[in-house]
Amino acid sequence: MDREQLQAVQAPIKDRYRSEPSAALITLRATGDLDAADLVCSVATGRAIVEAGLHPATGGDGLHACSGDMLLQALVACAGVTLRSVATSLEIPVTGRVHAEGDLDFRGTLGVDKQAPVGFTAIRMRFELAGDASDEQVATLVRLTERYCVVYQTLRSGVGVEVSTVRV
Repeated sequence: MDREQLQAVQAPIKDRYRSEPSAALITLRATGDLDAADLVCSVATGRAIVEAGLHPATGGDGLHACSGDMLLQALVACAGVTLRSVATSLEIPVTGRVHAEGDLDFRGTLGVDKQAPVGFTAIRMRFELAGDASDEQVATLVRLTERYCVVYQTLRSGVGVEVSTVRV
């Protein structure tokens, strides 16, 4: 998709949201089905059913998706789509990868140490970008990606997120 195609698709949506702000308020939903025989929660993603289970660090066998991994994957997906949308809108030629990693102390979630936190204590996101974009353009892409990425902004309001950029 190029800039004109993106603008053509988004223009009527943006116009509607400007004239009818309540139309922009949308509730997203997810549903998980609990398995009665196993420690699994099946989540419909819209494309496939993902079976989430325990992480190996909490007794899982590694055959099921880990919800912590899925959280990081959602961050990567949202940031990647947002960055590509911004790059397309600004006509900045860039490709690359998005990485996210997060630190957990599993003593907290297992109840081994009541002082240990439950959940991520830090998340780091890194962009590895290639192309002819200038340093200033890359900085603009990352700044606007941070601003408009729903998952990043959601996490940022509740957990510290560190972002770095690597030019490759």
